[in-house]
Amino acid sequence: MKKLNTPIRIFVGLLFIFSGLIKANDPYGLSYKMQEFFEVWGFDFLNPLSLFFSLVMNVLEVFAGIAIIVNWQTKKVTWLLFLLILFFTYLTGYALFSGKIKTCGCFGDCLPLTPAMSFTKDIILGVLIIILLATNTGKGNKGIFGKIVLYSVTLGTAVFQWYVLSYLPIVDCLPYKIGNDIVEQMRVPSGAVPDSSSIEFIYTKNGKEVRFDQANFPADFDSTYVYVDRKDIVVKKGNGLAAKIVDFSLMTAAGTDTTATIFANQKPYVLVFAKEMKGAESWKNNFETIYKKLQAQNIDVILVTPEAERAASIFGNINIVTSDATVIKTAARVTPTYFLMKGSLIQQKVAAPSIDKLFTTLNSK
Repeated sequence: MKKLNTPIRIFVGLLFIFSGLIKANDPYGLSYKMQEFFEVWGFDFLNPLSLFFSLVMNVLEVFAGIAIIVNWQTKKVTWLLFLLILFFTYLTGYALFSGKIKTCGCFGDCLPLTPAMSFTKDIILGVLIIILLATNTGKGNKGIFGKIVLYSVTLGTAVFQWYVLSYLPIVDCLPYKIGNDIVEQMRVPSGAVPDSSSIEFIYTKNGKEVRFDQANFPADFDSTYVYVDRKDIVVKKGNGLAAKIVDFSLMTAAGTDTTATIFANQKPYVLVFAKEMKGAESWKNNFETIYKKLQAQNIDVILVTPEAERAASIFGNINIVTSDATVIKTAARVTPTYFLMKGSLIQQKVAAPSIDKLFTTLNSK
């Protein structure tokens, strides 16, 4: 069994490093997934801390993976891995058995796993880590090289996350990536079969719990029935095929859907996504400079935000449309993010520090 220690240690370490790095590419993605769990559990007050938790978790995964491979503080690190996998198994198990979370976000948006796949992965990892605990000799690597690798990679992961928080993810795995057509991404694939579901209502009557669906209300239903909860029950699973983008719309201040009108524009234009106006004063001057440069090239600029009134009070008389905050934070991880568009095709996508890329793309057309 001890002969298995080294290959298992390397495999487990590499998997944790891969998991940490792929999520470090998009820390906001993990933070939004954390918020999804928080909201289901009623822990909404933790939402403001979700990005901090995400950054720490990603660094911790990479640190633990490197440490176990270089054999640094092996016993302590193995116990850390065991605690982490217990936590992850609880999350993936909750997602699988409750049905309230569709994906756990284990490998971010770049490698989406079903709850069943994620839970199985964590069970296997848990068994492997238990084997490591059972075969641990307690002898760690005290060489300087291992420490240099450990600290360098850990620090590099932290710096990498700072970079993508400012410049957008290096690898864009979202449906709003460069080269994608938003209208095409909104189309349901041919052959898609949606889930068939039923709503189960839970009431109490005379102190006893009563359950029924919308087609089978009790004949004596009246005010003596006290509402408790309702659940969406999947009666028959679909085939999992669905549109990559849903609920995307651009609305005028008057509440008119102007999405089709904007996408009908065949000359280049720029959509500027900002999921909130909090802190907008800090990027106002930079935005106005970019805005003037684009206007000088006869490029229409449209600010997309869920807070149109607040945006108008800050930026004055510019073209502003509203969109759902969830849509915007999916499309644009950094506030603001600039999309160079032609029709519904995304030709370029950059944060403000990389705005020169947008002008380079624009001038090359």
